[in-house]
Amino acid sequence: MSLYPLKSAPMDGRGAIARRQPSPLLTVTGGFYKRVCPFAFKSTSRPSRSSAVAPACVAAPVELKTGKPRREEVITGSPDNNITDYIYEKMGVDLHRQPNHPITIIKQAIYDYFDARNPGMFAKFDDRFPIVSTRANFDEVLVPADHVSRNPNDTYYVDTNTVLRCHTSAHQAETLRAGHAAFLVTGDVYRRDSIDATHYPVFHQMEGVRVFSEVDWTAAGVTPTQLAERDLKDALEGLAKHLFGDVECRWIDAYFPFTDPSFELEIFFKGKWLEVLGCGVMEQRILDDNFKPGHKAWAFGLGLERLAMVLFDVPDIRLFWSNDDRFLKQFRAGDLTARFKPYSKYPACYKDMAFWVSPEFSENNLCELVRSIGGDLVEEVTCIDTFTNKKTGRTSNCYRIVYRSMERSLTDDEINALQDQVRKEVADVLKVELR
Repeated sequence: MSLYPLKSAPMDGRGAIARRQPSPLLTVTGGFYKRVCPFAFKSTSRPSRSSAVAPACVAAPVELKTGKPRREEVITGSPDNNITDYIYEKMGVDLHRQPNHPITIIKQAIYDYFDARNPGMFAKFDDRFPIVSTRANFDEVLVPADHVSRNPNDTYYVDTNTVLRCHTSAHQAETLRAGHAAFLVTGDVYRRDSIDATHYPVFHQMEGVRVFSEVDWTAAGVTPTQLAERDLKDALEGLAKHLFGDVECRWIDAYFPFTDPSFELEIFFKGKWLEVLGCGVMEQRILDDNFKPGHKAWAFGLGLERLAMVLFDVPDIRLFWSNDDRFLKQFRAGDLTARFKPYSKYPACYKDMAFWVSPEFSENNLCELVRSIGGDLVEEVTCIDTFTNKKTGRTSNCYRIVYRSMERSLTDDEINALQDQVRKEVADVLKVELR
């Protein structure tokens, strides 16, 4: 399962989980929402399985829709719809299907590894339709019904029962129902997110699943869980070495609602511990509901941007969306040795904006609004000051917006025009009082 870390309070460390504290850890992209692990769905306590609402039934396989959706399928008249044209324009770009793009290079390297380790075993899917039901996105992978990730502050809703997939795990149950016992699912996923060098509202994930039968664990002379865990760790340590060389690996106990036991894999790379992915033995209910009883499975999930940023030394996630040949021609299919060479650093433009907050305000809402106006010219949005008036109880925030193009110098006139529009929309849409 390649579930991105859905938000869960407290944000620091993704909540309280039973794990030892490792030495200082380098997250692969310095945060990624905090996307230290695409499998990381951690909460302050282990919820009851009754809090997830997928019923125990096995649906018949259905024909799966592929391709880019039409605009009217994405931006609808539903009062729950919160998708902008900026997001829609990213759909169908398919960075993970462009042979010489860094995202595809990583994807193909993972394919090659599993093909060599288990020839002919893993089915591969990279064209699944990005609009999914809330049932597929949340319920079928046991996301608790009251989890904060279901909030439209975090997720792009098409309507009440439909979302842009937040993770490729949204396709896990349907792929199991189709009878696949081993598969890799890759795709673009969508999250309302903050703005900085390691965060982007569209990113790419891969999830892997392998199912075992009684014949397998009987032949191995171990329990079903022991076999799944042993094979999982062997496969993923091998994958880490395939991508990063002869690195030291270590396993950290973790908690995810869809695997038990659950683990995070860390590697020692460039002098620091790096968290690579999350994984575990699939919760039996998911397998029983969607495959066949009497089986055991493992699942893992990883983010392709995070791996590409570290492996290829890419400093800013926006570069992956660049059409500049100075970036694109630095990479070629099959080459994991390329390292990004900066070709320029255009000056940044800083604009500060202070306001009294309103009930409609959230940082994700602000970032979504700023991104819809400034697009990829916006490098970062950061709260640099906050205070509460003791007499009135009102809270004031000051945000700094950093504008920078990766391809040219920006003019004062165009940035001032963008900032004027941002200020107007923030006041009108988020109902804040500018200061």
